[in-house]
Amino acid sequence: MLRQQRRWGQRGERGLRRPRLRGLSLNRLVPNILTLLALCAGLSAIRFGLDGRFPAAVGAVLLAAVLDGLDGRVARLMNATSRFGAELDSLSDFVCFGVVPPLLLYLWLQGHGAGAAWPAVMIFAVCTALRLARFNVALDDHDRPAWTYHFFSGVPSPAGAGLALLPMVASFELPWSWLQHPWVIGVWLVMVALLMVSRLPTFSGKRVRVRGQQVVFVLLAVGALAAGVASEPWLTLLGCGLIYLGLIPVAVVQARRMQRASPPPPAPASPSAEPSGPAGDSASPA
Repeated sequence: MLRQQRRWGQRGERGLRRPRLRGLSLNRLVPNILTLLALCAGLSAIRFGLDGRFPAAVGAVLLAAVLDGLDGRVARLMNATSRFGAELDSLSDFVCFGVVPPLLLYLWLQGHGAGAAWPAVMIFAVCTALRLARFNVALDDHDRPAWTYHFFSGVPSPAGAGLALLPMVASFELPWSWLQHPWVIGVWLVMVALLMVSRLPTFSGKRVRVRGQQVVFVLLAVGALAAGVASEPWLTLLGCGLIYLGLIPVAVVQARRMQRASPPPPAPASPSAEPSGPAGDSASPA
């Protein structure tokens, strides 16, 4: 009887075996380790926020964003992509970029009427979950036009987290007390949340190719960015966030140009159409 109950528990309610996680090679573990490190960085940001160490909390969120950008690329380079890693990455992204940033802002507003910003905190988290779910569904859509792979649909969650924290980052260098007003933070969080769930195209770096004559300028820009982070990190991050916002209209214009230049998708054949020749020669061209 006990053996039957164990078999029943392993097979589930309908008698089907539950899927088990198979053994993974070291190559497949490396991207997942990076994802877990990003999750730990996001959770550490909460601890720093509870201790009132908000610059360290922002740094932990930025570290999580860097690790999140590395895990997918490492998985593709090592041919270690898996459905398990994709699901783990989505869960980590929701915590690090959907829960942690608005929660840090809520902790930052303590003593300044933080309760007024709590609805915006929930809206931001919900919109991040919706944005990640939509992104996962789009991965299975292989019939998209080629030009859409150069853009994200809406602001990605790591960029949204960085934009959400811009008022806090600005307060580290600028003596503007209104940055810590709950209504300012609430409106800002809602605006960033709407950008994440919007259909506005934003640039994706996955398909960017640097031409030979542009390599020197790209290296100079990276060097200038590194120097800015080393000397004035918060002002540099604030400037990067504002530049990113300014690039959104540019991405919209560029996406419309590429859409007009791309060939229209073939019209689906009508199921009720009668073929006029042998083997349907007059149907849609192959």
